[in-house]
Amino acid sequence: MPESTCPLTSHTETMEENRKRYSDEELEEFRVLILDKLEKANKEYELLVSEFESSDNRENAHKHNILEDSSSAVQRAEAERLAGRQRQFIQKLQAALTRIDNKTYGICRETGELIPKDRLRAVPHATLSIEAKTGK
Repeated sequence: MPESTCPLTSHTETMEENRKRYSDEELEEFRVLILDKLEKANKEYELLVSEFESSDNRENAHKHNILEDSSSAVQRAEAERLAGRQRQFIQKLQAALTRIDNKTYGICRETGELIPKDRLRAVPHATLSIEAKTGK
């Protein structure tokens, strides 16, 4: 039986389209996913911060070599840039947790429709559906 004529598939798709929010159980699943990503992101952020802090210590110890100074400055700038991006990612994950607490998680901020679970699993801090993001 083709998928479009299967009563169960049609009913399930209709239920999905008509829902205004994810269930508490689904929100809890997303919370676990986000907390795991948040833990990893915080560890990576701490590593990046320690990297450019140790770069400062090396710069102070090796002031006499201009080549080392410029290489060290480039490495520090890159570590700072990556740490900044990681900090933004952490903030977005924290905002997603707030949306879970408010039971608004997974709702597209432009269309008001549910963002598909697959998208939220891939990008748990997403606030736009693919259609809204691409302008389709």
